[in-house]
Amino acid sequence: MAGAVPVGYRPPEMPAASAPAQQTRQDASTYLRSHDDAVPLGANDIGCVPGVRHPRPVVLAHGTDSSAYADWAAIAPDLAADGFCVFALNYGGRPGAERFGTEDVVLSAYQVGEFVDQVLAWTGAQKVDLVGFSQGATVTRYYVNKLGGAGNVDLWVGLASPSYGGDMYGLVPIAESIPGALQAFAAVTSVAVVQQAQGSPVITDLNAGGDTVPGVRYVTVGSRVDEMIQPFGNIALRGEGARNIAVQDRCPEDLTGHFQMVYDPYVRGLLRHLLDPTIPEPACHTVDLGTGIPEVIIGAHS
Repeated sequence: MAGAVPVGYRPPEMPAASAPAQQTRQDASTYLRSHDDAVPLGANDIGCVPGVRHPRPVVLAHGTDSSAYADWAAIAPDLAADGFCVFALNYGGRPGAERFGTEDVVLSAYQVGEFVDQVLAWTGAQKVDLVGFSQGATVTRYYVNKLGGAGNVDLWVGLASPSYGGDMYGLVPIAESIPGALQAFAAVTSVAVVQQAQGSPVITDLNAGGDTVPGVRYVTVGSRVDEMIQPFGNIALRGEGARNIAVQDRCPEDLTGHFQMVYDPYVRGLLRHLLDPTIPEPACHTVDLGTGIPEVIIGAHS
């Protein structure tokens, strides 16, 4: 990675207790209550040796106020069953944290970089493929674009990526108009939430000089009905070589939003296809608007 690590840096955490696959976020959250070191089935096997078909390990980065298991309990087992070496870290947590992705985004990007170095050392691979959900897309892209990570990455995939930040249910524009409101918003949410707002210094810095850097393939997968990232165009990367996919352009009846993205069967299948084009594109199924939101609310208060 480029430069010395900033003050306040803490190494990433790698959960190690293999746990069953889950089909919903609520089931994953329920399991985590009594298994705080859970890691998705098939992930974080440091003895995994990449095969000829899948020579690059896949590194998964969760979203805000979440964890490796909470976000990847469905997708990681899919990828492991496909024959990928799969790794998932917990980043951006305070000491003793049970939920992660709440602290400074730049520090979290350094944690991603350290974890990628570890994965390359364990597997002997030359490069990884990075997949980030929500804030995970921001911290992984910051590592690639700003911390010298491009040489270690072939493919970057952002699911529900806040590429140009979000307005978060329209709260950000309101908070920006009231002196001190953003600081108060950070106090009741987290530092990382405010840093992902549209127009924040972190988002501005990340995109300064171009959204992408040479040598890395970039793909965003977003929903036109994303609850957190509006306008929808803020998900897309505008840099050279970026590919932007809207779920509803391929599957109009799938109205999955932000929080359901990593548990949506179509998105899971699409990610498998993006990582390995020999895997067929998924079939389309109907998903009702608002699916997954009650689970997020219940999980946040459990």
